[in-house]
Amino acid sequence: MDTQQPLEDLDLTEAPQRPFGEAVWIEDSPRRVRVYFGNVAVADSERVLLVFEPRRLPVYWFPLADVRMDLLRPAPSADPGALAARHDVAVGDRVSEEAAWSYPDPDPDRARLKDHVAFYWNKMDAWFEEEDEVFVHPRDPYKRVDVVHSSRHVRIEVDGEVVAESSRPRLLFETGLPTRYYLPKQDVRMDLLVASRTTTRCPYKGLASYWDVHAGGGVRPDLVWGYPAPIPECPKIENLLSFFNEKVDLYVDGVLQARPITHWS
Repeated sequence: MDTQQPLEDLDLTEAPQRPFGEAVWIEDSPRRVRVYFGNVAVADSERVLLVFEPRRLPVYWFPLADVRMDLLRPAPSADPGALAARHDVAVGDRVSEEAAWSYPDPDPDRARLKDHVAFYWNKMDAWFEEEDEVFVHPRDPYKRVDVVHSSRHVRIEVDGEVVAESSRPRLLFETGLPTRYYLPKQDVRMDLLVASRTTTRCPYKGLASYWDVHAGGGVRPDLVWGYPAPIPECPKIENLLSFFNEKVDLYVDGVLQARPITHWS
């Protein structure tokens, strides 16, 4: 789901278990990365660092030489005693407050980040890896998304009412997250679903649409989602529907599945 909190600040308890564990990990990225604000490339680099901190999303760090430093200025509200220096980004009349940060005097774990700067993803206008626009956050090379065809019998109940039943689901396995069951619309009670205005983006799957479910005498908002046109790397879930396991009674081959505990619970 979308959030007003900067994604780089989120403590993700469902973040994948990476091979370097709980350490701060910094590696060179082979990708050219650009970030735009006000139709200007504020940073454009083939030498970005991809930085992982425990239970946090990965972040791109740019060498100062590849950043339009004339567009950055110290943030008036920044704490001068903090480890991180905060910067506003200003292009013409537009200003994004505290949109960037750096470590003028980094601790030993972050020593490679000296003379680099990072940007809050959702405070910028657009991001590109090579010539492809990317959304939400950098794609984590240690995260996998696999979709497989299955013949398991899946039944979804909402407040005691069956809203979907299928023996041809596609199972999506994503590192660090519960298995998601994507079902053909023909196997879903579409008469109980009403399209909502909610949309979210996933860097691994694309733009998602949502539906409310009217069942069991009530309305469950944004309980179902699907990807009408997923990105080319994830074509097997196109135009299928998935329910939040955390909020429904999901039976697989007749066995009620435990509801996973995630930040969507």
